[in-house]
Amino acid sequence: MAGKTITGPRGRQAGFGFIFALALMNSISFGIMIPILPNLIKQFAGGDTAQASEWNLLFASAWGVMQFFSGPFLGLMSDRWGRRPVLLISLFGLGIDFLFMAFAPTLAWLFLGRLLNGATAASFSTANAYLADVTAPAERAKIFGRMGAAFSVGFIFGPAIGGFLGETDLRLPFLAAAALTLVNWLYGLFILPESLPPERRARAFDWKRANPVGSLQLLREKRDLLGLVSIGFLFQIAHMVLPTIFVLYVGYRYGWTPQIMGFTFMLTGVAGLVVQSFLIGPVVRRIGERNAVLLGAAAGVAGFVWYGAAPTGTLYLLGVPIFALMGFLMPGLQGLMTRRVAPHEQGQLQGANQSLAGVAAILGPVIFGETFAWSLRHEAFHVPGLAIYLAAGLLTLAFVIALGAAKAPEPEALPA
Repeated sequence: MAGKTITGPRGRQAGFGFIFALALMNSISFGIMIPILPNLIKQFAGGDTAQASEWNLLFASAWGVMQFFSGPFLGLMSDRWGRRPVLLISLFGLGIDFLFMAFAPTLAWLFLGRLLNGATAASFSTANAYLADVTAPAERAKIFGRMGAAFSVGFIFGPAIGGFLGETDLRLPFLAAAALTLVNWLYGLFILPESLPPERRARAFDWKRANPVGSLQLLREKRDLLGLVSIGFLFQIAHMVLPTIFVLYVGYRYGWTPQIMGFTFMLTGVAGLVVQSFLIGPVVRRIGERNAVLLGAAAGVAGFVWYGAAPTGTLYLLGVPIFALMGFLMPGLQGLMTRRVAPHEQGQLQGANQSLAGVAAILGPVIFGETFAWSLRHEAFHVPGLAIYLAAGLLTLAFVIALGAAKAPEPEALPA
C-alpha cells in the first residue's frame, strides 16, 4: 500500500491506526524527556543546577524558533506533495534527535539534535491535516479528541518509562525511544497510504507562503479564521504554565515529593484520557463544536483558578477532573477550523498553527517563569499562584473571543 492513496474504509482505518500510533509515539517521547533531559543537561553542565536551567531554557526556546520557521514550509509541502512524505520526514527527524541524545558527547551536539528535531517536527500538524482529509467534517472533533487521548496516554506512561530506564543509564530511554520511532517510520514507509489524492493537492508550491509571515496570508483571505486561530494561540500559551512551573510550584507550596508529582502526572493523564476517549464524541454530537470550545475554555479557566487558589495539595488534586474538561477546546476548535479551508489548504492551516505553537513555546516559559519568580520575591504581593491566574486570564480572553468567532460556517460557504 506504500505510496497509494486512501480509497475506502479499510484504507482510512489503516491510516488512522498509523496516525494514532504516531501521536502516541511523539507524546511518549515527550513524556520520556520530562524527567531525563534536564538531568542529562545537568550532567553535561558538571552538576551546576543554575547553568543547567539556563541551558534547558535555551533548548526549549531554540526548538520553538525552529518550529516557528519550519511549520509553514512543511505545511505547504504536505499540501503540494501529500501528507505521507512530510510525516516520514518528521519521524526520521525525531529518531535522529533521540540518537543525538543517546550518543551526544557534548552539549553542543545535544543542542544540534534539538534544532534538527524542531526543524522537522511537523508530525502533529501534518497528522491533523491527514485526519481532516479522511474524516467527514461532522466527525472531526471526535477524531481530534482521540488524538488528544494519545497525548494523555503518553503523558501517563512516558515519564514512568523514562524514570525506570533512566535509573540504569540516562541515555537508555533515548535509545528505546529511537527504536520505537524507527519501527513507526518503517510502518509508514511500507504500509501507510497517502490521504491527499493528486487532484486535491495544491497546483504549485508557493514560496511566498512558505514562511511565518507568508502563512498569515491564509488568515487574511479567510477572515473568519483569524478569531479561531487567536483562540488556539491563547490556549497554547496558557497551556505552557504547568510544564514551566509545576514542579517548582507544588514543591514550594505543598512540599510534594517526586513520587507525589509522578502520581499527579498519572492522575492528570488518566482524567484527560477519559474525556478525550469517551466524552468528546458523544458530547460534541449533542452540543456542537462551538459549545465544545466554550465548555473547554470555561473549564480551563475554572481549573487554573482552582490550581492557583488551592491551599493544600489534597484540594489541588480535587481540581483535576475540572481541568480535564479543557480537553474539549482543541478538538472543537480544530473541527471548526478545518471546515473553513479547502483540502489543498489543510496543510497550510496546520502549518500556520504549528508556527504559532512555536511562538507559544518561546513566550510561555519566559512569561510564566518570570511571573512565578516575581510573585515569590515580593512579600507585599506574595501570590505563588499568580502565574496560574495569568493563564486563567488568557483563557478567559479566549472564551470571550469564542463567543463571537466559534461559529460553524454556513453550509453554502463550506470549501469543496
